[in-house]
Amino acid sequence: MAIGGFVDGGAAAAYNGRVTSFVVLSCIVAGSGGILFGYDLGISGGVTSMESFLKKFFPDVYHQMKGDKNVSNYCRFDSELLTVFTSSLYVAGLVATLFASSVTRRFGRRASILIGGTVFIAGSVFGGAAVNVYMLLLNRILLGIGLGFTNQSIPLYLSEMAPPQYRGAINNGFELCISIGILIANLINYGVEKIAEGWGWRISLSLAAVPAAFLTIGAIFLPETPSFLIQRDGNIDGAKIMLQRLRGTTGIQKELDDLVTASNVSRTIRNPLRNIFKRKYRPQLVIALLVPFFNQVTGINVINFYAPVMFRTIGLKESASLMSAVVTRICATIANILAMVVVDRFGRRKLFLVGGVQMILSQITVGAVLAAKFKDHGGMDKEYAYLVLIIMCVFVAGFAWSWGPLTYLVPTEICPLEIRSAGQSIVIAVIFLVTFVIGQTFLAMLCHLKFATFFLFGGWVCVMTLFVYFFLPETKQLPMEQMEQVWRRHWFWKRIVGEEEGQGEAGSIALSST
Repeated sequence: MAIGGFVDGGAAAAYNGRVTSFVVLSCIVAGSGGILFGYDLGISGGVTSMESFLKKFFPDVYHQMKGDKNVSNYCRFDSELLTVFTSSLYVAGLVATLFASSVTRRFGRRASILIGGTVFIAGSVFGGAAVNVYMLLLNRILLGIGLGFTNQSIPLYLSEMAPPQYRGAINNGFELCISIGILIANLINYGVEKIAEGWGWRISLSLAAVPAAFLTIGAIFLPETPSFLIQRDGNIDGAKIMLQRLRGTTGIQKELDDLVTASNVSRTIRNPLRNIFKRKYRPQLVIALLVPFFNQVTGINVINFYAPVMFRTIGLKESASLMSAVVTRICATIANILAMVVVDRFGRRKLFLVGGVQMILSQITVGAVLAAKFKDHGGMDKEYAYLVLIIMCVFVAGFAWSWGPLTYLVPTEICPLEIRSAGQSIVIAVIFLVTFVIGQTFLAMLCHLKFATFFLFGGWVCVMTLFVYFFLPETKQLPMEQMEQVWRRHWFWKRIVGEEEGQGEAGSIALSST
């Protein structure tokens, strides 16, 4: 049976153009929005392992951590209030991203980026000035609203601005910015933890305003995408001029015609969120739901915002645990860069599958080490603690060059223009929802399931790797406006959306037998 599919890039080759400095500068400014998300992921995990922060806002956790002998090692950070602090952001982001869909569709990608950056700045002010838990929660809610808008609009912006043959690399820049944001946050946490007076966490939380200000100011000068210019008011001449600037050539008529055709279809759709549930969009809906869901059940956000807490749990000191988080993030950043280099050469499926196997082996190995060497009471030998750190580096590298960047790339490139904004809103909503659930339950899971928590995540990675192998076709270098043919030639999805006429004839897309 033929499984999956690949594209030979013939359709993309019909488009002229190159990666111009105009594209690069626009995408750098927009992609920097990923730093906001990454910074928050890194900061929240770091400050919740700082003794001064816990002592002020979560004294019960602080006393458990300091050595209550009746508390299991796996349960020292188990606190409902602490998990509410971490995960409240994602509830706010879930709601915000649904509103962002309408804003992005009606007023443009740039408008959503501006709104998200502005609200994020406001949230960072409350975080740095917090004197009680309520101010901390307000900080998290505002940050969540900001991220709901930026995470919904930026991947769309990047995919629509990029030339098809380089779309993977440019869109993966968003995940690279997320990783850089986490790395910056980890380094800041490591530095401010050494402030003797114990107010270093205020610096960590308030500095979130810096990347948000860069994004907000930069967004004022960002051009809108050609797709939106046509979709909004049929400004074909404006879109043509913009497309020529983006591609560095006047020979853009083929790409412009495809954009106009896609826009004409888009204008017939009044309610994209309702229309995405139609049968002809079933592949896009399933992937927009399952890819972000699988992204989160890898356990990656356990590493992102609980890494310092987890490393403290297995016996590393405060400073060492923060530095361990820095080390894992450096590995992830290197893997992100590698993904940008190879994604348009090797394709999406190969990265998904290789990264999946890498993560399965890592989760199973961590679970086995903890089962053998880390008990409810007593410490863990430093040699094994650092072995866990090494395995976690392998895990985050596997994620960072596969499921991390591809979760934002694949759903945006498979959705036609008429449902693209709605599809991306579903992706971000699922990410926020599942992140909230995992953030709210992980510390309790670790307390009750102990080392088996990592076997559970490993099992999910097995499931999602099989999903990719059987149900996700290759989409590299295929123009987004021509993506429909992928589904009509896929061994499974053609039964849902109907086969393409003349499928037996030679075409630009062939079915893979591997």
